[in-house]
Amino acid sequence: MAPRPYYSEPGDRLESVQPVEVSRYRGFTRANHWVTAFSLIELALSGLALFDPALYFLTGLFGGGQMTRWIHPIIGVVLFFSFALMFIQLWRMNMPKPEDTTWVANIGDVVKGREENLPELGKYNAGQKFVFWAMTGLIIVLIVSGVMIWQQVAGHLVSVPARRIAVLVHALSAVAIILVFIMHVYAAIWTRGTLRAMTRGTVTGGWAWRHHRKWLREIASRDNKGPAE
Repeated sequence: MAPRPYYSEPGDRLESVQPVEVSRYRGFTRANHWVTAFSLIELALSGLALFDPALYFLTGLFGGGQMTRWIHPIIGVVLFFSFALMFIQLWRMNMPKPEDTTWVANIGDVVKGREENLPELGKYNAGQKFVFWAMTGLIIVLIVSGVMIWQQVAGHLVSVPARRIAVLVHALSAVAIILVFIMHVYAAIWTRGTLRAMTRGTVTGGWAWRHHRKWLREIASRDNKGPAE
């Protein structure tokens, strides 16, 4: 019986040999990612519109103030369940690994692109794992605090003082998740070749070798063994 993969998932595989392409995300995972991303963007825009009168003009994107107030919590529920599906798929690959500590200790080399000074990595580096777990925690806080201030659903169950605290927690968490999202997008653009993983589902062998060598080694080793092993 083959050992359980440590750095890769069953769907990860080498797509071709010349040139080498590596399958990184299945179609379902990519669709799930984009639903989550667009839900978060819509929540940020509608939430900012409700947060400050200076940003009220953003309600025009959603059909006006009343429509924005109605649709904002609904999109929040969509985000929660969409991210829950992503969590089920990706949580194991985002668990801390021994090399993550070394990666963080050499963050200066990460910023400067000196990959040769960094440890070999599995499917995700420590920065990607931070984004994943930060998103997980913040989305949980946002959905709980959001339901507490959703008057049509829980207005009669939550006291006014508790609702006031929930509003503050919700606003602070929203700012935090927007910052994490911006960092995530910036990193994806900054690391050339990353975006195609979530658009085409594959990355080049060179990209995988440079950024996630343990992941590539495990996939290549597994594929070379064949189904009999």
